[in-house]
Amino acid sequence: MSQLAAREPDVRRFEATVAEVEGRTVALDETYFYAESGGQPADRGTLAGTDVEHVRKREDGTVVHRLAAEPDVEPGETVTAEIDDEFRTYCARAHTASHALYGAGRRVLDDLGYGGFDIGERKVRVDFTTSTDIDDGTLAELERLTNRAVWDSLPVSWAEIPEAEARERDEVAFNTKTEEGVMSEADSVRVVEIEGWDWAACGGTHVTNTREIGPVTVLDRSNPGEGLTRVEFAVGPTAVRRRADDALAAREAARTLDVGVAELPAAAERVSDRIEELEADLRDARAELLDARLADLRADPVERDGGEWLVGTVSAFGPNEVADRARELVAGDADGSDADGESDAPDAAVLAGTDGGTFVVAATGGAPDASEVVDEVTAEFGGGGGGSPAFAQGGGLDADPEEVVAFLRER
Repeated sequence: MSQLAAREPDVRRFEATVAEVEGRTVALDETYFYAESGGQPADRGTLAGTDVEHVRKREDGTVVHRLAAEPDVEPGETVTAEIDDEFRTYCARAHTASHALYGAGRRVLDDLGYGGFDIGERKVRVDFTTSTDIDDGTLAELERLTNRAVWDSLPVSWAEIPEAEARERDEVAFNTKTEEGVMSEADSVRVVEIEGWDWAACGGTHVTNTREIGPVTVLDRSNPGEGLTRVEFAVGPTAVRRRADDALAAREAARTLDVGVAELPAAAERVSDRIEELEADLRDARAELLDARLADLRADPVERDGGEWLVGTVSAFGPNEVADRARELVAGDADGSDADGESDAPDAAVLAGTDGGTFVVAATGGAPDASEVVDEVTAEFGGGGGGSPAFAQGGGLDADPEEVVAFLRER
């Protein structure tokens, strides 16, 4: 039994004879329902008044319809079937749009090939194999050319030709991952043509003119692997809504920056450069502030275990910032020396602060053991941590930084 949906995609209501019934699954002598294949989902609709949940083709070529409930029909009975017009129309437009997009790719992408295709509820994807880097400019050009093909109202047709002939024609694109439904019993290939624009072996449903597609909006690109570049796009209401949202966002951004929409890229680059400058200034200011705090602590060291420890709190800094500075202090890399120019580095630097919770970092020259210092603190205040003799860190302490410092100073 051949599938008629692709040959006559405008049929929405038909009568057919029930060939077999098995539970909720029904096969007809012929059907205009599209069976899921090649990246296009199955049609929706009703059969004998019962909703059709799915349509597929069995290995023997029979198209079977899975219904939402067991139907009250028997083999040999004539039934009426209706195809959901809105969903069929969407799929036909989306599928034809994917061919128009591939035709655009023929004009801007090198070493082009099909790598995959899928129609989703709100967006469609086409996977390209190409040696061209599809950057933002290329993506915009693909969208422009696709919509130009729509505007030009190009005729769309399909015909079955011998497979050998189709394979010999360089312009016919084969989607190696979704060739299901392309081949017929007579070793023929169904070729869909957008006049002068694209030719592809395809078994899906299509519109008869590109103007029926409507606007196409490219949404995104990605690299799913296997040398593929995935381009996602939308047609219909989703495409119109996305285009309107993007236009509104561009206007609002332009108004905020007090420039025209066309000047947005240059204005955004200026803002980005300024942000980088301010972030650099902020890093320098934070470093100076931390150094000033550490300088205060250096003036009030703690004598412990026969050595000089620098112990105190540091606010508004994360453990990574503090850790780096603590290491520098005990290594003598920080700015600090006595009157004779000799190193004035402490034997240990133990600093507590908050970063979502109270933390403590300890840096030494290996003696005392920094990990033992942190273990001592976590044993008293909970939390956890660890490290090496030269550096250790703990977090999740059930205490304020001031309590941790008081504990260390008292001991």
